[in-house]
Amino acid sequence: MKKNKSVKYQKHINGEKSIISEVSIYNASMSIDNFVNRIICGDSLKIMKTIPDGSIDLIVTSPPYNLKNSTGNGMKDPRSGKWKNAALCNGYLDHNDCMPHDKYVKWQRDCLSEMMRIIPENGAVFYNHKWRVQSGLLQDRSDIVCGFPVRQIIIWRRKGGINFNAGYFLPTYEVIYLIAKKKFKLSGGANSFGDVWEFTQETNNPHPAPFPVSLIDRIIRSTNAKIVLDPFMGSGTTAVAAKINNRKYVGIEISKEYIELAQRRVGEILI
Repeated sequence: MKKNKSVKYQKHINGEKSIISEVSIYNASMSIDNFVNRIICGDSLKIMKTIPDGSIDLIVTSPPYNLKNSTGNGMKDPRSGKWKNAALCNGYLDHNDCMPHDKYVKWQRDCLSEMMRIIPENGAVFYNHKWRVQSGLLQDRSDIVCGFPVRQIIIWRRKGGINFNAGYFLPTYEVIYLIAKKKFKLSGGANSFGDVWEFTQETNNPHPAPFPVSLIDRIIRSTNAKIVLDPFMGSGTTAVAAKINNRKYVGIEISKEYIELAQRRVGEILI
C-alpha cells in the first residue's frame, strides 16, 4: 500500500489546548473519521487528495484572491501608496497572494476538481471569489469556474468599502458560485432566500479577509449537510458556523497562526 507524505494537523477537543501531531495518510485506507472536527495544517490541494471520494457533504470556502499580482489595484508596496493601510497589503502569513495569473487559475481549477471528487452526488460547493478590474478589463473568474456545474451566482453585498481608482465605481460585492452536483437540493424553506445577500464584513478579527459568521451560517442552514469542509479555513469561520449548527467540520489551513486563532474561536462555541 502506497504511503503519502506525513501531514501535520492540530486537534482541539473540549476546549483543551491545541496539540500538533503527525498522521500518516494512506491512499486506500484513510477514513473520513480521521479528518472530522479537525483543522489540518498544510497545503489544501495535497490534503484534499487524501480525503475519500464522496465523503464531504458541503464545501464552503473563499480562496486567496491573488490580489498582489493586480495591475488594476496595485497592491505592490505596503510601505507607501494607496494600499498602505489595507489589511491585505502584506498578503497572508504563509501565502503572499502573488502568483502568475495562469498558475493561479490552474491551482484553483485543480482545487475545484478535488472538491468535486470528494462531494457526493447530492453535494455542493459554495465558492466565494471577487471580481476585479485587471489592466482596465473586468476579470470575472470565468476562467476558473468554466466547465464546472455552476448552478447559481449569489451576490454577497458588503457594506462599505474603498476605491482608489477613478476608472470605475466602488466595488461593493463579492460573488459566491453555487457549484452543485445534480441531486443537490436546499433544505426546507431555504429556496425563499433571494440571490442577493447583504452581510457586514467582519471587523473584529485579526485575519485580513475573514468571512462574517452570519454569511456562512446562512449557507450551512440552507443545506442538509452533515460534514462541511473549508479547504482555506483561515480564522475558522466555517468551523464556527458548522459547530453552531451541530454539523461536523473539516478544515485545512497552511498557517499555524491562523489555525491557533481558529481553534480558539471554535473552542469558545458552547452548544
